Amino acid sequence: MDKAQLFDFISEQKTAFIASIDDKGYPVIRAMLAPRLVENDEIYFTTNTSSNKVRQYAADKRACVYFYKRGKFKYQGVSITGGMEVCTDQETKNKIWRFGDKLFYKQGVTDPDYCVLKFKCATAEYYCDFKTETIEF
Repeated sequence: MDKAQLFDFISEQKTAFIASIDDKGYPVIRAMLAPRLVENDEIYFTTNTSSNKVRQYAADKRACVYFYKRGKFKYQGVSITGGMEVCTDQETKNKIWRFGDKLFYKQGVTDPDYCVLKFKCATAEYYCDFKTETIEF
């Protein structure tokens, strides 16, 4: 699988799992809605600025993002390691904003509790049919 195929796979998934490191050094995994954007080896998510994960990524950028597809006879999964940046700048927030987000962020795109998580891919491990492939970015 090459990077383009990997990003196509990611773009088809409705759920992502992201991992951060808590203040005691333990990994914490959360389910997230599908990424808003996948481009240039980066994956963008929206979240609340007040969330624990934002605090954790501010302290330690190391992260992992996992996507999977479970078919009737086939399971595919990809675990990607890299760094997560918390973006509160207006340009990035505008880039990812969608009309329906106002439901979660009452003040709109300028809501101080709205931010973007930008994940920079480093290495991916793709699994399918009892085989694993490593993809470097």
